[in-house]
Amino acid sequence: MNRKSYAAMALAGALAVGGTAHAQEPPGDGLALARAQNCMSCHSVNRPLMGPALHDVATRYATRSNAVTWLSHKIVEGSSGVWGAVPMPANTQLSPDQAVALATWILSLK
Repeated sequence: MNRKSYAAMALAGALAVGGTAHAQEPPGDGLALARAQNCMSCHSVNRPLMGPALHDVATRYATRSNAVTWLSHKIVEGSSGVWGAVPMPANTQLSPDQAVALATWILSLK
């Protein structure tokens, strides 16, 4: 899948996902998906583990105009050097809709 088609799918998913949440009460669906996809092996909602706290990720990126699309891309493709020496591996097992759901949930934690 090329970047343009991924971005279009992510945007469509972002428009379909919607909803709000409070940092004290992460929505069950997003948390369940994060647990099922092993995100919580390296991340926690409120404190850094091997990776940054998801609340900190939301705080850093929530003001981006394309935050859901950008973060969903980072979730699927992985990254390195952004939050320290430990790279985030690519999560290519995720569908674009799952990546958008995770990004939307994470951004709701701000």
